[in-house]
Amino acid sequence: MQLGWILWLVGVLPPSLAEPLCLATTVYLEARNQSEEGQRAVAEVILRRRDSGRYGTNACDVVLAPGQFATGRVSRRYLLQEPHAWENVVRSSLATLREWNRGPGRRRYIVPRAEHFHLDDGTVRPWAEGEPIAVIGDHAFFQARR
Repeated sequence: MQLGWILWLVGVLPPSLAEPLCLATTVYLEARNQSEEGQRAVAEVILRRRDSGRYGTNACDVVLAPGQFATGRVSRRYLLQEPHAWENVVRSSLATLREWNRGPGRRRYIVPRAEHFHLDDGTVRPWAEGEPIAVIGDHAFFQARR
């Protein structure tokens, strides 16, 4: 499946279908090699950004914002070639959406307050505040500076 085709599809689908597709596609690009917990943590960051309104009003706007996620940085010719990984990220993304729909007071968070993540390679990121909220797999999750 080619990324460009997916991005075209999210442009014609109703928002209720486009949003889970954008979420799953981004989790695939960012964390397909991670555990379910790591994939869900990435999905949480996207949904938290969406809910804040500072990064877009839906998951597709959030993940396609310039320079923010792989979905907006990777070539549209990129091929998603790992069907087993795709199945896993769809499952974890939908599970995160179900949890998110429970409402703020009832959710079980994996990375509370995290709005950013990066590969945990020891590099300091200027947008990160303090120590990571969590390190899951090879990703470190941070709260944004205010």
